[in-house]
Amino acid sequence: MNEEEYGGLAEKVLKLFQGNKTELFLHYYWKKALSLGVVNIHVPLNRLREMTDTDKKNFSCIGVSCHSVDDALEAVRLGANHIIAGHVFMTDCKKGLAPRGLDFLRDVCYSVDVPVYAIGGITPENISAVRNCGAAGACVMSGFMRCLDPKAFIGEFDRK
Repeated sequence: MNEEEYGGLAEKVLKLFQGNKTELFLHYYWKKALSLGVVNIHVPLNRLREMTDTDKKNFSCIGVSCHSVDDALEAVRLGANHIIAGHVFMTDCKKGLAPRGLDFLRDVCYSVDVPVYAIGGITPENISAVRNCGAAGACVMSGFMRCLDPKAFIGEFDRK
């Protein structure tokens, strides 16, 4: 969706979060986040490069998607507070694209001094391997889209 459409959706989501203690991160359209008063953003590295130091100071937290150690090092140098590293395992979201694997994740985790979160094919069966690489946590998308009981699904991660 374009920035205007995204802004309309973000306004609706912001209303849902009013009075809630959950922190909201908007994605990609950092200028829209600023205009809406949202202080947390997640961006790809190319969008972080566009931001001035003044822009970045308006955010409490800046997360950045990275696909290599060099990306992660640059993101931290540019002000990232955490890294989303991926994709680690096979995932339907990246059909036909080879996963980067656990060695990639481990290398990123040990190359930066900010939390790293794995993304891509994360399941209760592989979360221990992700943690063993030094990741602060993981992001799960497809599993939640497919599950019938999100609370039970989260419990599967807790038991691992």
